[in-house]
Amino acid sequence: MCGENSSSLTPGFFILNGIPGLEAAHTWISLPFCFMYVIAVVGNCGLIYLISHEDALHRPMYYFLALLSFTDVTLCTTTVPNMLCIFWFNLKEIDFDACLTQMFFVHMLTGMESGVLMLMALDRYVAICYPLRYSIILTNPVIAKTGLATFLRGVLLIIPFTFLTKRLPYCRGNFIPHTYCDHMSVAKVSCGNFKVNAVYGLMVALLIGVFDICCISVSYTMILRAVVSLSSADARHKAFSTCTSHICAIVITYVPAFFTFFAHRFGGHNIPHHIHIIVANLYLLLPPTMNPIVYGVKTKQIREGVFKFLLGDKVVFTQDK
Repeated sequence: MCGENSSSLTPGFFILNGIPGLEAAHTWISLPFCFMYVIAVVGNCGLIYLISHEDALHRPMYYFLALLSFTDVTLCTTTVPNMLCIFWFNLKEIDFDACLTQMFFVHMLTGMESGVLMLMALDRYVAICYPLRYSIILTNPVIAKTGLATFLRGVLLIIPFTFLTKRLPYCRGNFIPHTYCDHMSVAKVSCGNFKVNAVYGLMVALLIGVFDICCISVSYTMILRAVVSLSSADARHKAFSTCTSHICAIVITYVPAFFTFFAHRFGGHNIPHHIHIIVANLYLLLPPTMNPIVYGVKTKQIREGVFKFLLGDKVVFTQDK
């Protein structure tokens, strides 16, 4: 039943129901998710290895990319193995504290992913608008401090989620219609008033998502002004080409994120629940899967690094900010 004792309305465990309405298709649904997870792990770990071992990639842009890859592979590993256990073995139980832990890491890492994308936009701004001072401004200590600040921001803003969720009484049951422990999905199982959770969740979304998007927008506005002012068409094309991978990563990350956020709060009765759950899973899986592919295809230095790894020392790196 609820797994609760006589002195508490806190359940001992939750039951993650997977994708409601599509239980019969769980095995088939799991196949693309498993495939995407393998690509995400191999691709991101490969990027991290490549950046750490190739001296030509020891530059701010690639350090931020390595941080993004680490965040992405950790994020999808937090949820996908448990989700596959639900789909393949019907192992739906998750301990209450383990659920809160998963919830913390999911939201902390998505917040960190957004922050790293913002740092990468600032990196492109400095590289294009202040090319002669690029290596002076973005030194290794500065990169480490900004990465640490992004991590601490996520931790400090998301920790209250666990306390706000743990204080709620759970007398309606312990069934969560989801594949992982999402903050609002868990809160909605409660029989108590979770308005504080909803308000704080909205505030965190504004402090992280809106702030990062504003910084990204301002950075690219300044980049666009600087690029348009260049007299050479080749210079304009080269400047734009250094940003295409990052713009693709932004679109891949924020489109499903916005859908999930607004569906939770404003579209609950208009969007089929199984569509919401599928998109919520794609929100966690699509960026880790696509980012290594996008950067591998769009970034010449990474392509050369892959060829050098596969073919030996026959490839010569080209330097490009």
